[in-house]
Amino acid sequence: MKWIKRIFIPMGILVLVSAGSFVLYNVAYAIGDAAGYDNGYSAGQKIGYSSGKQDGYNEGYVSGKQGGYDEGYDLGKADGYEDGYEVGIEAGAGHGYTLRDPTYRETVTFLRKDKTDKNEYVEDTYICSHFARDVCNNAEAEGLRCAFVVLHYREKGHSIIAFNTIDRGLLYFEPQFDNEVKVVINQSYSRLNNYRKPPTSDTIMDILIIW
Repeated sequence: MKWIKRIFIPMGILVLVSAGSFVLYNVAYAIGDAAGYDNGYSAGQKIGYSSGKQDGYNEGYVSGKQGGYDEGYDLGKADGYEDGYEVGIEAGAGHGYTLRDPTYRETVTFLRKDKTDKNEYVEDTYICSHFARDVCNNAEAEGLRCAFVVLHYREKGHSIIAFNTIDRGLLYFEPQFDNEVKVVINQSYSRLNNYRKPPTSDTIMDILIIW
């Protein structure tokens, strides 16, 4: 019987040790698994949050920038169109065409073609101011800038025209005859240009140029 005890006692001890080891293994495994999960979850959450935050920021920045650009472009285009349209309307309100200063040759050619000098001078009905007005209107119709000029005398006055030619500067012309004339303050208009002297003084006291 002693040998049986010698066999079973070590076997019992071995079983107990094995059982205890299994229990300890399960406990240790459970503790390690929980700790690993917690640590892994925490680390994964931090990495995922950082990556997601960066990706979200980048995508939001690009989308926001594009959206802001599109909206700003549309608003700027609309405002620019309206401002430009108003300026264009204002600039073009005076005439339906653009006037320019002619060359001397263009001026002479225009006056030769213009028929205003063929009109009849009629006292109190069609006088010097009418000649000057009509030549100015005809010049503007051709796109040429022409000035209506008033010569003030001591008692009365006289109307002629002028062109600021790009090659010879400001030149005066008599619209009744289409010839170039001289205009000098304190000088007689008829004497300066070899015209017949009028009944009253035609000394030029002032020159008014109206463009």
